[in-house]
Amino acid sequence: MERKDIEIISRHSNWTEKGIDKVLKEEVYSDSKSWKGFLNLLFISLGVGFTVSGIVFFFAFNWADLHKFTKMGLIEGLIILTTSVVLFSKLNLNVKNIILTGTSVLVGVLIAVFGQIYQTGANAYDFFLGWTLFISLWVIISNFPPLWLVFLTLVNTTFVLYSQQVASDWSEVFVFSSLFLFNSLVLVILHLLLKFRNDIKVPSWFTSILGFAAIVFSTIGIIMGIFDNHQSSFLLLILLSIVAYGAGIIYSFRTKNGFYLSLIPFSIIIIISSLLIKISEDAAMFFIVSLFIIASVTLLIKGLLDIQKKWNNGK
Repeated sequence: MERKDIEIISRHSNWTEKGIDKVLKEEVYSDSKSWKGFLNLLFISLGVGFTVSGIVFFFAFNWADLHKFTKMGLIEGLIILTTSVVLFSKLNLNVKNIILTGTSVLVGVLIAVFGQIYQTGANAYDFFLGWTLFISLWVIISNFPPLWLVFLTLVNTTFVLYSQQVASDWSEVFVFSSLFLFNSLVLVILHLLLKFRNDIKVPSWFTSILGFAAIVFSTIGIIMGIFDNHQSSFLLLILLSIVAYGAGIIYSFRTKNGFYLSLIPFSIIIIISSLLIKISEDAAMFFIVSLFIIASVTLLIKGLLDIQKKWNNGK
């Protein structure tokens, strides 16, 4: 039970203050044990993150003074050590997943070190492709959203670099359309799994990041299509965006979540502003665009506040 559910029930019932306070403490408020667990995971995450950063800076600072065997041996030894801790220790599962996420970053460091030693082109797309493939099994078995986020970031980066370094004939609109479609499909699959599988838990921050990324890719692709009228994938991106934006708004009203309801109109405002600038680039048009942005953002905020007020009143 969430806070808003308790507020609605208390407003339309004779629920006593004592009973409300008890439910809030049991269902909503975090107790000392919860805070201790949160701080424990936070400090472990910071420790792993700083350790990985220290390893990266160690190699960067001492690169010229290290033998290639030492370079490879150190990083491989660290990966073996951390993986062994994950496999054979009796640590908490969340702690193991945090260590595994740090180890997945070390895999990228290992590939980069190998590429620098043997001049294989560590900055090419195949560096990120190899990194992605090597940690895929960990991503599948971990069921850990931060590691999923690392994996999806690598997939998107690999695709972008491939389009720049190999498939240079791909248009930018096609690239951003593909990124939008991929991230949207992952988001839809996650929502379907959450609906039909009770054993899978995906935090809201993870789906919000995915939704944000998809809308950003869509917005950038449409803007590029507006300023370049010869992109064959532009119309497809428009149609897909209309479907996705409509689904996002419907989802927001059904779940009473204002995330997509605020992000999608803001994307539309940016797109319309770009369209106006495409029509004319004189000073008068820039003045009109400025007025449009001010007015539309103001109306958007007012509308969101009204909708939130209705949701808080149980309507």
